[in-house]
Amino acid sequence: MRDLRELDHRRVRTADVLERYGSFGDGTCGVFAVPHARTGVILGVVASSGKGWDHVSVSVAHRTPNWYEKQHIHRLFFRDDEIAWQFHFPKSAHISIHPNCLHLWRAHDFSLPRPPVEFV
Repeated sequence: MRDLRELDHRRVRTADVLERYGSFGDGTCGVFAVPHARTGVILGVVASSGKGWDHVSVSVAHRTPNWYEKQHIHRLFFRDDEIAWQFHFPKSAHISIHPNCLHLWRAHDFSLPRPPVEFV
């Protein structure tokens, strides 16, 4: 993941963030409000890194983020040489805090096999 201090101008520094997380974050975690120029929405982002994983969640207040919005977040939060993916967990493993939230994950010590480039 990128050094999230690069995104400090988008970092949310409100009392509720401080109360929930205990800090406003650092280079590896934080809460961000990111505008998307094409769709005109503010994307809510929570990023963290730990236990061998980078995790970025993205949400929009009244709907699920679309492809362009999720791709925008991927490009902002992950380096150009990193692949992140979205898991589809079994329903029994779902923990829903926000109904319109999608998640991107990247393992620190695992490289996901990729399909041939002509399939992409």
